[in-house]
Amino acid sequence: MRVLLTLLVYTQLLATILFSVSISLPNEAYPSPCDDDEASCFEKTQTLQPIRREIYGNGRIIDITHRLTQKTLCGHPIKLVDLLTLSSNMRNGSLYNFSVMKLPLHAGTHVDAPGHMIADYFDAGFDVDTLDLDVLNGPGLLVDVPRDSNITAEVMKSLNIPKGVRRVLFRTLNTDRGLMWKEEFDSSFVGFMKDGAQWLVDNTDIKLVGTDYLSVAAADDAIPAHVVFLEGRVEEQVLIEAKAMQNLLEALGQHQRSPDHNI
Repeated sequence: MRVLLTLLVYTQLLATILFSVSISLPNEAYPSPCDDDEASCFEKTQTLQPIRREIYGNGRIIDITHRLTQKTLCGHPIKLVDLLTLSSNMRNGSLYNFSVMKLPLHAGTHVDAPGHMIADYFDAGFDVDTLDLDVLNGPGLLVDVPRDSNITAEVMKSLNIPKGVRRVLFRTLNTDRGLMWKEEFDSSFVGFMKDGAQWLVDNTDIKLVGTDYLSVAAADDAIPAHVVFLEGRVEEQVLIEAKAMQNLLEALGQHQRSPDHNI
């Protein structure tokens, strides 16, 4: 089944950040819409309901980014308690609403910068805006990874990913276990081992690697596997971590390896 799937990474992430942030705990910056008038509250909540969706245009666009909330995992001790606040609030007399956001750059779905694990690249300014947008957009492949292993060289070889495929989303046990919906970071997640990353770099044409947890690399090989992917800056691998694979699977109506899509 072929589906036109556009994952416009930067715009999707921006849209998620700007328009899909939810605040689950009340604070002074976000007063209750009810105030003291229950009738008014009922009217507001019945007539003003934002539409939040993951699928657009009958599957032309499928958003597989995770929504940012105060409970979104970020793989860092920092919690997203002050994720979004209003420095100016119309309900408190301001002429406009003005939001302030505070979050780690690895919260939820994100792209790794080349300088994430390589000091020289960081010092030289290789940020996410140096990544190739051509790599971030175009046909790709969704594959199911064996559920009993991290992504090793042996696993990569067994997937038989054809030459010429440049973008691959790897669905793993992480999605089955719902790890991105847990409240605490789980170091038992599935990811690439160093030899698996090296096999991919040496034997495939893959330039975009998408995984379904906060790190593309397994905890036991977190630094070495990242370095393998990121050190080849000229022929760079773009890493997208913590993709919401379940949204994609539900949209496609299947749970098996898929033919190529646009990502």
